[in-house]
Amino acid sequence: MAKLSQINRNKKREKMVALYAAKRAALKAKAEDKNVPAEERFAARLKLAKLPRNSSKTRVKHRCDLSGRSKGFYRKLRLSRIALRELANFGQVPGMTKASW
Repeated sequence: MAKLSQINRNKKREKMVALYAAKRAALKAKAEDKNVPAEERFAARLKLAKLPRNSSKTRVKHRCDLSGRSKGFYRKLRLSRIALRELANFGQVPGMTKASW
């Protein structure tokens, strides 16, 4: 189990990303638009830099929904490898069986 502070910090980042997503996208579009004058593009870049760092999507870490573990994470299932194995051993994951050869 991951530290509760790490899990809560990540949830806070996810909320902040959702809150600033539209504003960040608009500023990025304006900063990358070649038809806009250079001064306005530069101003958009400055405004983008003034936004909170945690509002960036890249700051959010993938974490397991059950354990909060960040390493060994399967994106498709939103589980860590350890949590997935435990669920598979109890027969909770349809179609997954223990390997035997």
